[in-house]
Amino acid sequence: MKRKKQGFTLYELLMTLALVGIVLATGVPAFSGTLARQRQAVEINALFHSIHLARKESIMRRKVVSLCPSPDGLTCSPGRDWSAGWILFENADRDSPPQVDAGEPVLQHHRVAADIRILANRRGFTLRATFLRATNGTFIVCDRQHRIRGKGLIVSYTGRPRVAFERPDGTPYACTE
Repeated sequence: MKRKKQGFTLYELLMTLALVGIVLATGVPAFSGTLARQRQAVEINALFHSIHLARKESIMRRKVVSLCPSPDGLTCSPGRDWSAGWILFENADRDSPPQVDAGEPVLQHHRVAADIRILANRRGFTLRATFLRATNGTFIVCDRQHRIRGKGLIVSYTGRPRVAFERPDGTPYACTE
């Protein structure tokens, strides 16, 4: 009895490789955009929750609570680039822009993913108990590789954050400012 040889012909192998190439060429860019959108959403949610936590802590403690950009998790940086991360702390001396001083506990520290850029129009955000106004402003959260559009996180005078997809004039948010 003669055995039949098993295997692929060169034609079958080339067709399979061509099909795999087509699937990868169309799937990888879509996946990188999905991944970038997910990372952007994670950082927006982290900011959103930090602002809500600051608002809650200011009411519970009956003290001023501030957020500021921080690369090390201990001190506030002087710029408006929040891409390294931020801290949330009790701002006992109510300094503006906020700075962590001795005796002011850091309540939260967050480090931002490396491929996300966050800019704000403020060096810090201060939330006060319900009878005083909070700092209002806007965060812009973008992907460093520009795979997706930027989104804005707007903080109102009452300390309530909301997400926006474009500016009031209809132009998209961008991290080039």
